[in-house]
Amino acid sequence: MITVVGTGVSAAPADVLAGAGLVVGGRRHLDAVAVPASAERVVLGPLAPALDVVERHLDKGSRVVVLASGDPGFFGIVRVLAERFGAAALDVRPGVSSVAAAFARVGVPWDDAVVVSAHGRDLRTAVNVCRARPKVAVLTGPGAGPAELGAALASGGAERGSRAGAAASGLVAQFPAPLQRVLLVASALGTRDERVERVTPAEAAARDWGTAVSVVLCLDEGRVVGTARTVAGPSPAPSQWALEEGEFAHRDSMITKFEVRALALARLGPRLGDLVWDVGSGSGSVAVECARLGAAVVAVEKAADGVEHIRANADAHGVDVQVVHGSAPDALAGLADPDAVFVGGGGRELPGIVAACARRARRSAVVAMAALDRVPAVRAALTDAGFGCEGVLLQSSRLAPLPGDVTRLAATNPVFLLWGVRNPAYREGVAQ
Repeated sequence: MITVVGTGVSAAPADVLAGAGLVVGGRRHLDAVAVPASAERVVLGPLAPALDVVERHLDKGSRVVVLASGDPGFFGIVRVLAERFGAAALDVRPGVSSVAAAFARVGVPWDDAVVVSAHGRDLRTAVNVCRARPKVAVLTGPGAGPAELGAALASGGAERGSRAGAAASGLVAQFPAPLQRVLLVASALGTRDERVERVTPAEAAARDWGTAVSVVLCLDEGRVVGTARTVAGPSPAPSQWALEEGEFAHRDSMITKFEVRALALARLGPRLGDLVWDVGSGSGSVAVECARLGAAVVAVEKAADGVEHIRANADAHGVDVQVVHGSAPDALAGLADPDAVFVGGGGRELPGIVAACARRARRSAVVAMAALDRVPAVRAALTDAGFGCEGVLLQSSRLAPLPGDVTRLAATNPVFLLWGVRNPAYREGVAQ
């Protein structure tokens, strides 16, 4: 058997270590316990060599003890051990996870928190989750700690280094304002050096946090308590999408109709961890719906009344949407690359805007337009950027009442919807 012991609040008990032929763990875990003199001791670094040593001891019938932090079944080593040796070979004795301990230290319930790991992973997913949800725990790692997370959040979604360049070109006013978030950095949990520090993202970015960070809580302090939950984790997906136009404040019917929005959402595929741009956002109906489905969203709109409508609609639907007041493509210069982008509106600039968006989109792009004349150029912009392009003309007629308790069909304006999905080979070629 492999006994996997979660430490942190207390050290591994002596009876677990007694008779062990091999004890594996991080250096601080090993230094905190009395490893039997007869046991081989392996300091965890690269996993593969350590697992080979574990297998050798199992083959000769030796007991193995693995020391880990907190709950080793929660983003921990249990997954790797179960994959290699089978779940039946494991005797797991969990401690309190760093996430549970951190929330306990600050007196905040966490059944509605989202937990995301940035340890050995791309930080952008954690950043997007923090921007989309009010209560997030981030498991950190080298190069993805409080400083890097804080820098990304403080920039309002701008790529690192781009804000200075934008300042030189006069674009700073167009950057989205950072969301109201606070970071609680929990370090050395369960030890005498334990501390939890409350900082702004900008303050976190300016610090060297060392190697003792256990977890970072990213909170919207106005929404930390929340309501009682039945299902733990992130909020469930909305029961409806492609909402009626009446669900949004808008000007003179300047809003993406729900039939168009339904197909656009299907092709965008917004989800938790994604970043979506809504360019030429108008009322922000697409932006709000993407945020309701879990994505972090930046809405770009040049009209001042449109900006106010976007903010009002985001507030009305209880979601976070960051707004850029400016004209594309210039207003896009400093934003982080989106996973998906929706482009609405029209005008002669549309093909150029689509080209600028498509070059940046990681996965998909969707364009809605009323003018037939724009279709060939927009299609070319998508294909030139490495997308396979498809499209439809959407023509719908809605039931409408007539006098005498009868019904007619009322036609909506036809809309062309083009979409593209990234060809992976194109992006690899750009990277090279």
